[in-house]
Amino acid sequence: MMRLCSMGSYRDIDRSRTAEEIPGRRKVTTQFGRPWHFAGLIVGVLLATVPAPAQTGDGPIVRIDTGAVRTEVRNGVLSAKGIPFAAPPVGPLRWRAPQAAVGWSGVRDARSFGHDCMQIPFSSDAAPLGASPAEDCLTLNVWAPPVKSSAKRSVMVWIYGGGFVNGGSSAPVYDGAAFARDGIVFVSFNYRLGRFGYFAHPGLTAAAEGPLGNFGLMDQHAALRWVHRNIAAFGGDPARVTIVGESAGGASVAHLMGVPATRALFSQAVIMSGGGRDSGALGGPRDMRVDVSNVLSAETIGVNFATANGIAGTGAATLAKLRALDADAIAKGVGIGELMRGPPPGPPTFTAPFIDGITVVGSTETLFRSGAVAKVPLIIGATSADLGFLSASSKEMLFARFGNKALAARTAYDPTGTRSLPELTQRIAGDMTMVEPARYLATRMAALGAPVWTYRFSYVAQSMRSENTTGALHATEIPFFFDNLTAKYGDRLVPADAKVAQSAHRYLVSFVENGNPNGTGGVRWPTVHSDDVSLLDFASDGRTVSGADPRLGQLDLVALLETATDSSSGNAR
Repeated sequence: MMRLCSMGSYRDIDRSRTAEEIPGRRKVTTQFGRPWHFAGLIVGVLLATVPAPAQTGDGPIVRIDTGAVRTEVRNGVLSAKGIPFAAPPVGPLRWRAPQAAVGWSGVRDARSFGHDCMQIPFSSDAAPLGASPAEDCLTLNVWAPPVKSSAKRSVMVWIYGGGFVNGGSSAPVYDGAAFARDGIVFVSFNYRLGRFGYFAHPGLTAAAEGPLGNFGLMDQHAALRWVHRNIAAFGGDPARVTIVGESAGGASVAHLMGVPATRALFSQAVIMSGGGRDSGALGGPRDMRVDVSNVLSAETIGVNFATANGIAGTGAATLAKLRALDADAIAKGVGIGELMRGPPPGPPTFTAPFIDGITVVGSTETLFRSGAVAKVPLIIGATSADLGFLSASSKEMLFARFGNKALAARTAYDPTGTRSLPELTQRIAGDMTMVEPARYLATRMAALGAPVWTYRFSYVAQSMRSENTTGALHATEIPFFFDNLTAKYGDRLVPADAKVAQSAHRYLVSFVENGNPNGTGGVRWPTVHSDDVSLLDFASDGRTVSGADPRLGQLDLVALLETATDSSSGNAR
C-alpha cells in the first residue's frame, strides 16, 4: 500500500511564495491569561444579544502558494473565503485523490464562500448551509486578527459534521470571527460527501489512477497540508495547529490521529460527539475490497450502485459511464433525511468511510486501544442527550438489551419509573453511540500518557426548553463553543445563554493557545486519568461543574454492552 506522503500530486507542493504582512491592531485580551472585569462581562452579555452594525471594507492582499487573494475586514476581523486548496474534483477527477490546485495570475477575490460539496441538504440541519452545493467544492476559509506581530498565532482547523453525507463550511454557525477576535487564526474547509467522497469500484481499482478509497478524508489531508504550507501568510503558526471536529467531523479527527502521515500536521485535537466504538454508528469500518462475514466491502457496494444505474462491467468503459452520471443521480438517496428513514429496498448502495489503508488504517477503537494514535493533548466529550439509534416498543424491550444487567439498567436509568420511553431511549442510545465512547477514548489516551480533558454539555438554550425536555441534543454545543449564538438563535438569545457561550468559548480558546483549557479564573477543568474520569459539565442550570461523572453507573453498564457482539451483525450492510 502506497504511503500518503509519496502520492504524486497528493504530496505537498513546494512552491516559493511571499507572505505579505497583515496590518492590524493590538491583540484584545480576555479572562484566561488576559484582563477581565465584571463590568466587561455584563457589557459582553448585553452586546451578544444586540449585534452592532457590521463595519466592512476591503482587506489586504495576501499571497499564498497559488497566487494572491483579496481579503475582507469586518468588525476588526480579516477573512478570506472560497480559496481553492485542491483542483475541482469534476469530470475525470471525480473519485480521484485531491489534485494540486491550479495557480492564478492577478488577485483572486476571496470575499465570499465557494460551493459546499454536493449533497441533498437536510432541512433540520443544526448548521444549515450558506452556499449552494456543487461538485466543485474543494475550498477553504480563513478568519484572522489583522494584527502585525512578530510571533505567529495558534491555529484552529474546524471539520464539520453531518454523517459524512451532509454539511459544509459556509454555515453561519461555523463563522470563525470570535476566535480571530481572541487572537487565533481559524480555518474551515469543505470535504467531499456521500458517494462523491466514499466510493470504491473494481473499475477504479483497474484504472490505477492513484490512491483510492475515502476521497472525502483525503480532502481533509489536503486541506491540512495547505494549512501547513500557507497559514503563516495569515499570521498563523503551522507548528501549533489544533484540529477540531463534531460528529462526523469528530470521527474524522480520530481518523487523522490514527494516520502516521498526518501527525506532523497538527499538535492538538478536539473530538466532539465523534463516537469511537466499533459497535457505534461511527465505529468499525468495512474493508475496501474484501467482504468479511456478512459485512459487504466498499467495492461490492459500489458494484451495487453501478448495477442500480444500469452500468455493468469493471473496465475503463464502465468507469467512464460512472463518471458521466449526473451529480444528482450520485447524490440520490444519500442524505441525513433519507438515511433516517431507513435503507431503501434492495442491496446497499452507499457506505460511509471504510478501511482503505490511507485515511483509515483500522477501526478507531482498535487504534486507540493499541496506542497507534497521535499522543497529543486532547479534549473529548458529548452532549447530555446525544445522538443514538435505538427503537423499542416498551421499557421492558429497551432494558432487555442489557441481558442479565436489565434490572441494574432499569434502576440506573429509571430509578422512579417515571421517565418516558422516548426519553429513556434517547438517553441510552446517546450513551451507547457518543457518550460512553467519548469516555472510553479519553481513558485510553490517558493510559498512553497524553493530557486529556473530557466534557459533558448539558445546557439547553432558554428558547428551546419548551420543546426539548430531554437534555442537550446532538450538535447543540457548537454555537456555544464558537460564541456565535446569534447565528443560531437570533433575537431569542438571552443573557443566560450568552454567559454559557462565553465560558465554553474561553476554555476552547485557552486550549488552542496553550494546550490546556485552564487559564486564570473560572472553574478548573480536571484532567482524565485511566482510572478516574472526572469531567467538566456545562450544566443545565448554566453553571460550570467540575468533578466525578454523575452518570458513571449508567456508562459502566453501557460499556458492558460495547464489549458484546452486536445482535444486528448478521445483517449484510
